[in-house]
Amino acid sequence: MQLGIRLHDVNANAPESGQTLEARAAKAREEGFSCVHLALSKCIRGVDFDYAALTEGLAAYIRRVFRQNELDVAVLGCYLNLAHPDREKLNGFQSRYFGSLRVASLAGIGMVGTETGAPNAAYKLDAETHGSEALRTFMWNLEPVLEFAERCGTTLAIEPVWNHIVYNADRALEVIKGMESPSLRIIFDPVNLLAMENVDQRERVFGDAMDKLCDYIAMVHIKDYVRADGRLVSVAAGTGEMDYTEILRFLKARKPYIQASLENTTNENAVQAREHIERLYQAI
Repeated sequence: MQLGIRLHDVNANAPESGQTLEARAAKAREEGFSCVHLALSKCIRGVDFDYAALTEGLAAYIRRVFRQNELDVAVLGCYLNLAHPDREKLNGFQSRYFGSLRVASLAGIGMVGTETGAPNAAYKLDAETHGSEALRTFMWNLEPVLEFAERCGTTLAIEPVWNHIVYNADRALEVIKGMESPSLRIIFDPVNLLAMENVDQRERVFGDAMDKLCDYIAMVHIKDYVRADGRLVSVAAGTGEMDYTEILRFLKARKPYIQASLENTTNENAVQAREHIERLYQAI
């Protein structure tokens, strides 16, 4: 397993000079990470990363910065709502996926990562989100993005999240089988599969996902959670209730060199979170 970090969590409270792409990349390497999850709009200020901005020059810049710091960009985040009800906004979102996929291909980035949205402009869980019509809408709007990914020879990885349209392993498998695209893969974030409704059956939830999605898991997100005010709150690995033993056992046996990025870390606990997961992994 290769451990990474969300780059926008690095130097998050630093002065502006410490929040450049170069400074964040150097700090991530200094903290012992081998790869990053890159969300451009959260790491480069003052730029609207629409289709026009996602250029060949940007790809070359990204490639150079991370090569100099001996880091891989495991995933380029493009977390936009592919079930948005406004057609004009949806078209804009799709074009940003096209640009992100092209940049990923040119920059040598492993994949473009996305969540699966909700059938409303607020991008919030509502009574329709887990319904069949929302799933059909998402898959219909996903199709041209996947076709573009195939032309670029790039991977698009969807991340199942309880609050979104693709909320469990069965739903994710339905999308995988229905789209029939070699470019479609899965980002496995165990905590994102949980809610207050199923958290007490978390081992069953995780086991189900690892069993059904094993062949399609291309990357892992690692974080923890605590319960607060009747909901789950994401925190850094090792600071909440999560037990990663079985997940790490699965990764070691079935996904030995997979890239896994830490999420919800702070400047103060990122290294401790990495060391916590490394100790668990080595002990298995």
